[in-house]
This record gives sequence, C-alpha cells and structure tokens, in this order.
Amino acid sequence: MNLANCPNCDALFVKTTFRMVCDACYKEEEAQFNKVYEFIRKSSNRTATMAQVVEATEVEEELIIRFVKSGKLRLAQFPNLGIPCEQCGKPINEGRLCKECSQNFNKELKTFEKEEDRRKEMIERDKKNTYYIKN
Repeated sequence: MNLANCPNCDALFVKTTFRMVCDACYKEEEAQFNKVYEFIRKSSNRTATMAQVVEATEVEEELIIRFVKSGKLRLAQFPNLGIPCEQCGKPINEGRLCKECSQNFNKELKTFEKEEDRRKEMIERDKKNTYYIKN
C-alpha cells in the first residue's frame, strides 16, 4: 500500500498506478473531463483550439493536457487541440517533442556518441602505446 498526499488538496489517500489524486479530487477531475468532452464532442467544436476549450469550459489547460497525455482524449479526433512540446512549448499532436526539438535532440545525441567513440579510441590508443615493466 502506497500512501500519499493529494497534490490538489493535500488529503491523505492510497496512491495507485491509475489514480494520482484522492477520491474527491478524482471525482472533480472526472466532472471536468465530462465538461471538456461534452464541449469538444459537438461537431461545431471539434476544431476548437486549446485556448477556446479552456475559455468555453473553464477547465485548466494543465488538466486538459493531462487528459490528452493519459489517453482519455485522442488528438486524432480533435486536430486543433494540441499539447505543448516539452522542450519549446510549441503545440504538437503526438509524442512529447515537436519535430524541430526531436531533430535537435537526435543531432546532439549523435554528436555525443561521436565524442564518446573518439574518447574510447584515444584510451585504446594510449593503452597500445603504454609499456609496462616488471620489477
């Protein structure tokens, strides 16, 4: 059993893999989810942006983003309801990073790998040029 304090109201509750808040806050989050879902489910609102959904439902953007990340809301059905890139904040529809940040990350990773290979090669070269004598 894993006891924790609710990040919303600080109440003590049993934390599970699926529930990160207490029962009272979970019920409130479900009500907020229903409010968002009812709004964007209407065909006239399917193309609403995150700002429009927040304004119309009065649900915090952070909570809506959590709904998207948890899979409760699927961005494929709501194309303009983007979540922010975790690096630069630019709206994206899938993953955690936008294309540009992902490319930069991969470029930096390749540079690091090349530097690491070069460092290992230098260590190996130094081992070959080191002579040991036995006393």
